[in-house]
Amino acid sequence: MGKALIIDSNQELVTSLSTLLSSIGHTVYTAADLAQGWSQAQAHAVAAVVLASRLPDGDGLALLSKLTQLPSPPEVVIIDPAGDPQSAEFALGNGVWDYLTDTREVEPVALSVDQAMQYLGEKTAAVPPVSIPRERIIGAGPKMKACFALMAEAVTSDSHVLIVGEPGTGKELFARAIHSNGSRARVRSLEPKLRAAARRSEKNFVIADGEALPEILADSVLFGQASESFCEADNARNSLIAQAQGGTLFVDEISELPLSTQKALAQTVQERCCRPLGSRNAYESNLRLIAATSRDLEQLVSEGGFSEELLGVLRSCLTIELPPLRERPEDIQELIRHHTHRLCKIYHLAPKAFSAELLDTLGAYAWPGNVRELIQAINAMLAMAGEETTLHAKHLPPHLRIEVVCRHLQEPKVNVIPKQSAAALPDFKTFQMEAERRYLEELLGLTGRNVARACTISGIPRPRLHEMMAKYNLK
Repeated sequence: MGKALIIDSNQELVTSLSTLLSSIGHTVYTAADLAQGWSQAQAHAVAAVVLASRLPDGDGLALLSKLTQLPSPPEVVIIDPAGDPQSAEFALGNGVWDYLTDTREVEPVALSVDQAMQYLGEKTAAVPPVSIPRERIIGAGPKMKACFALMAEAVTSDSHVLIVGEPGTGKELFARAIHSNGSRARVRSLEPKLRAAARRSEKNFVIADGEALPEILADSVLFGQASESFCEADNARNSLIAQAQGGTLFVDEISELPLSTQKALAQTVQERCCRPLGSRNAYESNLRLIAATSRDLEQLVSEGGFSEELLGVLRSCLTIELPPLRERPEDIQELIRHHTHRLCKIYHLAPKAFSAELLDTLGAYAWPGNVRELIQAINAMLAMAGEETTLHAKHLPPHLRIEVVCRHLQEPKVNVIPKQSAAALPDFKTFQMEAERRYLEELLGLTGRNVARACTISGIPRPRLHEMMAKYNLK
């Protein structure tokens, strides 16, 4: 039996449900609001949480993200008497076990909790922990841990996989890790089907880049093409799908493939056979598809920009959503140290130290290009620093420093003036002039005294900027 937590302000429901769950052997904890619920969830390693959607101190669904960050995330059953469709979509999209709207009887709630506990027990007993070499995939925060758990599921199965994430988040690295670690995990199984699949990692890992494939050649490159100058068998062997036989076909930015190619790919995956263009013969296709995208495929289908057939195939895939770097700031320093050390070895440079100012600047940047942009920034720093032993903020690309400083300047400042210094406070005009002067000095320093760039960043008209520079003797 397991531990359950009920978070609901409806005392009658809490009492009835607690009594019922206790009668079948579960240990039950209760809380009447979000604050108490989160405290109880942290204190007790509960396997299941019954969570009301509306609580006295806020929206119950706001607790979902916190619950997933616990060392052993519980299964969650949502109770929402209002039956709000948006709440249901949000809850189910975040992986809750069940979403119930009828709370007149507690038996269905208790049954759902009991089933969730059985599921967790079977899952823990049936699947031993899988240690996966992650190579260059760095991260220890809760969001990356969730991705690693899904990667382990992908490694221990032979299902197709969809990886979703912004450009630069590491989609190809995850795909390679899933492919290369497959045999290490599957070889433990005695099931013949999985033992046969265990050899997949020994086969090719073939990449099809949806953005790079020319539209008129996409079908022939992927599926092959019958030709008078080559026999069909030889030509089929040259296709990407044929090269991936027994292995993995990684289709990066799958949404960028032509619609006709998307439909043909969906058919190939579903029917497990491939027909080259212009050929009457099809050959068996035994591959694992790992698709990646940075787009919202559901929206693309509604706009007519993505194949509904292929979306149907991808919906049945195991899906891994990679977080952008700005949502995992706790991993930035580890990424910096790892990639700096790696690149120093490649360039035969001595190990580098990092100034506190540099780490603060890198932590404050938004990283629109994610990990890929971070690696490019490290490359630029190493080129700028040369043989210097410590990396400083001055070694960073100028655009990065400018963005961080300008965002900092735009943030509202709260100045606390000690009472004993109030008598020495300057008049407002003097204070305003001093602030203007400091802003101009910072602006001109960061732009290399490039007036055009300074005007663009600050929004100050050029004549006014020249006037201010003259006023503060900054010519």
